[in-house]
Amino acid sequence: MKNLLLISALALAAGSCSESLYGKRIKDPFSGSSYESNNRFFRASGKGESSSDNIARSKADINAKTILAGQVNTTMKQVADSYQGQTENERGADVAEKFQNLARQVMNTDLSDLRKIGEEKFFNDKEKKYTVFVAYEIKKNAMFRFMKKQAKTD
Repeated sequence: MKNLLLISALALAAGSCSESLYGKRIKDPFSGSSYESNNRFFRASGKGESSSDNIARSKADINAKTILAGQVNTTMKQVADSYQGQTENERGADVAEKFQNLARQVMNTDLSDLRKIGEEKFFNDKEKKYTVFVAYEIKKNAMFRFMKKQAKTD
């Protein structure tokens, strides 16, 4: 009887530890340290979903290339607008103020020596959707040589 209670308690405890407060952890393809940038490579992976496999691939491709471009060169621009207005009538005045702040990340980066290091495509029969994952890398030395060459010609 004691063994049965002990086994039941252990099974219950093990089952409650499998999921965290945030839900079940999912490992996407091309995740982990071997797909992250390091001192030799810029690396990025992208994910795209669509009912068309070509569109899903394009979304993943653009997503990964955008991340790579952001690692190489990013300019942050910030715009702030302040609006004030007042409406008056015989009963009083109504004053309204509005403040908006927008920060935008702007990238205009030519990528050289770009290599696709992986692509995986999945199809979900239930939702009739394709999910594509792609991973790219750029050798940092090659990219810096290209940027140096571009700076000399500009």
